[in-house]
Amino acid sequence: MSSLRPYQHIERRKSRKIYVGNVAVGGDAPVSVQTMTNTLTTDIEGTIAQIRKAEMAGVDIVRVSCPDEGSTKALKTIVEEVNAPIVADIHFHYKRAIEAAAAGAACLRINPGNIGSADRVREVVKAARDHGCSIRIGVNAGSLERHLLEKYGEPKPEALVESALEHAKILEDHDFHEFKISVKASDVFMAVEAYKQLAACCDHPLHIGITEAGSKRAGTVKSALGLGNLLWAGVGDTMRVSLSAPPEEEVLVGWDILKSLGLRHRGVKIISCPSCARQGFNVVDTVQTLEDRLQHIKTPLTLSIIGCVVNGPGEALMTDIGVTGGGSGRHMVYAAGKQDHTMPAENMIEHIVELVEARVAAIEAGTAEKAAH
Repeated sequence: MSSLRPYQHIERRKSRKIYVGNVAVGGDAPVSVQTMTNTLTTDIEGTIAQIRKAEMAGVDIVRVSCPDEGSTKALKTIVEEVNAPIVADIHFHYKRAIEAAAAGAACLRINPGNIGSADRVREVVKAARDHGCSIRIGVNAGSLERHLLEKYGEPKPEALVESALEHAKILEDHDFHEFKISVKASDVFMAVEAYKQLAACCDHPLHIGITEAGSKRAGTVKSALGLGNLLWAGVGDTMRVSLSAPPEEEVLVGWDILKSLGLRHRGVKIISCPSCARQGFNVVDTVQTLEDRLQHIKTPLTLSIIGCVVNGPGEALMTDIGVTGGGSGRHMVYAAGKQDHTMPAENMIEHIVELVEARVAAIEAGTAEKAAH
């Protein structure tokens, strides 16, 4: 419902566009959301099930680890059974990269400087080119090259950037340009500074993330600080929130960060108060239940759930549907910012779900009609 205001505008960094399967990364493409499976890749059924859960949460790209030949063999079946393009995570063995490309990976996560001789790099680049794979150069503060650690004394933003550009040059020397770069660190300050420095000196699309961020709660906070800082500054073309949690949780947090900054919109965005003694209903339980009940909705819609009349009417002005707690067991419902009707406390959840679903159906019908003309 709300339109973009000047102070909400984010000027995104101009980067080259590449593709990970059918997902555009960089250029004018929206910031994509990634996650990574944590199953054994050889557990084909378990890995597919995990990817499908991530797809339900809205993932754009999924990374799968390929540490051995059994994993790259399994990858072929996995790729065929899921919709999201798959990034094969490769570290040192160049043959795994070649096998993954042949198995249908859309992208190879590999540092070309780590896989050995120039001949091996040439073979990997040829495999990527032959099979239409892009590449992600993945620099990490925890695994910097020895010569850079000796030069800088410790992991530093400058060391991360230098490592990234060294790897990028190898690909460019092979006339391969379908790649993106990440310079991750678990330290928020280091990661943000490294990304900002890298963004200023190249036009490669950037995959942003705070690596090993931690548990669901702590990692969400760290990621929101680091990724929010970068995205607000216009830096970042694709992102992963790294949590010690199921992959779909990473996806949901990633979407919440993007929705908070107005960079992407998907599903119901709930604006709710923290609740207090003025509340006319149990706000905390209501919001939790609604989040669960409305997960299936993909069409963007805003819903305000405010416990009393102090802030309720004001928030309702900014949302598609608003609910404000009232007295005598009845609560006010707003539509497009205006009072619409009151509803009883009984069956409140069901009533709100019905309102949201009806509004979404109307939006989708209008969109379909426009497309038909």
